[in-house]
Amino acid sequence: MIDQTPLDQARRLNSPPLQGRGRGWGLSAGRLDQLKGFAREMRHEPTAPEKRLWARLSRSQIGGHKFRRQSVIGPFIVDFLCPQKALIVEVDGDTHVAGSDVARDQALQQQGYHIIRIANDAVMQNIEGVCAAILGALDQAPDRWASPHPNPSPEGEGLFQINEKTSDQ
Repeated sequence: MIDQTPLDQARRLNSPPLQGRGRGWGLSAGRLDQLKGFAREMRHEPTAPEKRLWARLSRSQIGGHKFRRQSVIGPFIVDFLCPQKALIVEVDGDTHVAGSDVARDQALQQQGYHIIRIANDAVMQNIEGVCAAILGALDQAPDRWASPHPNPSPEGEGLFQINEKTSDQ
């Protein structure tokens, strides 16, 4: 295994890998395509709690935050992801195995993600409380990206030069 330098440890989560390290969690293109196919199938056939929660998470209804559903992150498919806050929301039902969930959560946390788990029953019986808990987690989580690049530039670079050229004629 390659030792990490202080620069590696300080790099931002959305920056490209240094010297080819960390690319694709070590997954082959075929495996990644397979995971994307599974995620697509899961989006088309959600469980009742996932469908109910997605109705509240979609269209930026919770604090203006955008979510994706059944999103592929490395070798995992997560139920819901807010990319800006690196927040993962998992709806737990009968299919979740506690031991594998712990290992999965640790791997995702090492990559900078925050995970909250919500029981199926809570989604079905107390959707308002679930949404409040998610909003609280979003408010506590720092933005994943420090600041977006303004487009267009606030100084108006480019436009000013074009206007100068046209006014000379």
